[in-house]
This record gives sequence, C-alpha cells and structure tokens, in this order.
Amino acid sequence: MSHTVTQNQGAITTSDSFDVELREVFKFFNQEPAVHGINLDVRQGEFFSILGPSGCGKTTTLRLIAGFETADAGKVLIQGQSVTNVPPYRRPVNTVFQSYALFDHLNIWDNIAFGLRLKKMRSSEVESRVKEALALVKMEAMRSRFPNQLSGGQQQRVALARALVNRPAVLLLDEPLGALDLKLRKEMQVELSNLHKTLGLTFVMVTHDQEEALCLSDRIAVMNKGKVEQVGTPSEIYEQPRTPFVADFIGDTNLFDGEIAATDATSIKILTKMGLPLVVARSQDTPTGLQDQVVVSVRPQKVQLSLYKPSLQNNCFEGRLINVMYLGTHVNYVVELTKGVRITVLQPNTFGSLPDADTPIYAWWAETDCLALSKELGVRS
Repeated sequence: MSHTVTQNQGAITTSDSFDVELREVFKFFNQEPAVHGINLDVRQGEFFSILGPSGCGKTTTLRLIAGFETADAGKVLIQGQSVTNVPPYRRPVNTVFQSYALFDHLNIWDNIAFGLRLKKMRSSEVESRVKEALALVKMEAMRSRFPNQLSGGQQQRVALARALVNRPAVLLLDEPLGALDLKLRKEMQVELSNLHKTLGLTFVMVTHDQEEALCLSDRIAVMNKGKVEQVGTPSEIYEQPRTPFVADFIGDTNLFDGEIAATDATSIKILTKMGLPLVVARSQDTPTGLQDQVVVSVRPQKVQLSLYKPSLQNNCFEGRLINVMYLGTHVNYVVELTKGVRITVLQPNTFGSLPDADTPIYAWWAETDCLALSKELGVRS
C-alpha cells in the first residue's frame, strides 16, 4: 500500500456552520497571557490544525476547547452552543493526549471499550466498534495485552482508537503521532486522513510538525506568542504568508531585511541592509510605501544556480559555494553572495557530479518567486 499523504480535499461540508468557535479568548497564567484574544472558526467536518513553536499557546488553545482550561475572557462555542463554563465530560469532544492516559489495569480491548460501556451501549455494538477501532490502528493482535506491555507508539495508537470509538462531534489531537517512529508516523498520517474522510468528524490537531500540518489539514492556524498570525489553506500558508514569522516558520526560506527604494506599476525595488538590490513583483498585499521596512522571503527551491552568468538584470548575484549537502533526491547548497550574504538553495538531484565548495557560481530567482512582507505587520488575532 502506498503511504503517500495528499492534502485532504473535499472534507469540508457545504454547510457554513461551525463546530468550534473561539471569540476573543484570553487565558492567563501568572498574569502572563498564554492565549491573547484569539478568534477561530472550525467548520463542520474540517481537518483543522493549530501549528506553532513550543510556548506559542497552541496546546492551551486545545485545552480551552476540551474544557481542561477555562477562558479568563471570551467565549468558546461547540456546535453553536457556548461551553465556556461546561465541564469536559459534558462537551461532545474526545481528546487524544501526548501522554496516552490509558488505564494500566485494563487490557487494550477494555481500554477502548471503556467509554462505550459507560454509555450503557449494547454488547454487540461495543464489540463491533472496538473491533473496527483496533483494525483502524492495526492493533488487532494486541487486544489482550496491557499498556505496560506495549511500546510508546503502540500505546498512542490505542489512545487514538479509544477516542475515535466514541464518535465524538469533534476529535481533539494533541501531537497525536509524536511518539511514533518516522515510518509508522507516515502510515498513521494516512490512516488519520482516511479515517477523517470516512467518519466525517471534525478534527482539531495541535502540532509543531509543519509537514504533518500541511499534508493533513484543510486549513491551518499559525500561532505565535499567544496570537494567531494567519489562518489559511496549506497552499495559502506556504505560498502566501502574511507575516515574516509565518514565512520563516512554515518550511525553509531565505529572508532579507531592507527598505523600499522605488516602485512602479508592476514591481517594487528594495535595498537590503547588506546592500543587495532586490526586485519583487507587486501583488494585492505588497507594501509599496517608500522607505517602508520590509522582509523579502525567497524559498530555497525557487533559487536557480549557474556556473555561467545569466543574461538577467534583476535578482541575479555572483557568489561562491560554501557547502554542498547530498540529500538523496535533492541537493542542498549554501551560497555566499558577493555582499557576504549567505543563502540556502535546494535543487533536485540530477545524479550528475556535484560542484566542489568554493566554486564561483551565480544565483538568481524570478521577481514573481519572492515576497515582500511588511516588518511592521504585527500578529493577527
């Protein structure tokens, strides 16, 4: 079976209703805001990810939705009903924790069946659902074992099955695949994606793994310092970041600080602090004020290299190779330009001979392959 994950298409229902809404939500710890006035809407049936670095407030946001934390201000709504002061067990959600939270005295079957039995479900229905959940996480052969007889990755799969077996309106996932090795993590990404499409549940996942968020999500909220910097589809977040933080955090990029020196109808000219003249194609959101402070973002895979000088006027610089790193399918180059600026370049491996370090080389990119972002643009809630 192929384990390639593609972006989840078509999982968002045609309904405009929301399963989760946060309205100007604040949460303070020791008078410091962990969550700072955020607004979020998660649509019915959507796979929604909250992405950000450690300490950005993403797990606190998930705990506010689950009810394990109470908002100090603002509202939390699930399926249109305010649950701001509703305890966790009365909310139509289930959470998969990083720490597994399994019952050590129960075997795997009974761990998964626990919630269904609490609901007084018929034995035949319990058996059917538990079997299905075990199959989904490939744990049928472990049904009689106890948690302390499983690896950490196996325990996380049981925790996932235990949450899914209840068919909640919203499934909350706190770094759900973080304990798994790379191969199994990729397989479980496929299972999560397939399960989401099959069951039609709303998934809200917290992760710091950019690739995981990009390949699984319908939309992503990128958080930084307790605020939401941008919400968008994976392609919007990656191709059209609104802030320097989003550009730098999502994938690899080369960033140049500078100011706008000139503008015309189709482009803006920027002089970086290191003296590089850059030209960026104008778009609807491009800053255009003379002397505006900006950050130019150029993805490593957008940069082209040549041993000979191209016949280009803009964004073409002489330099030398500092480092060549073979990555199998790709090659990663570090190039020092004539002004002393170092950039990273990622190119497909054509399986030819690689140039040596210190080789003179030219690097260039198209005006449409870079973005100018306002340095003054703060985080957006």
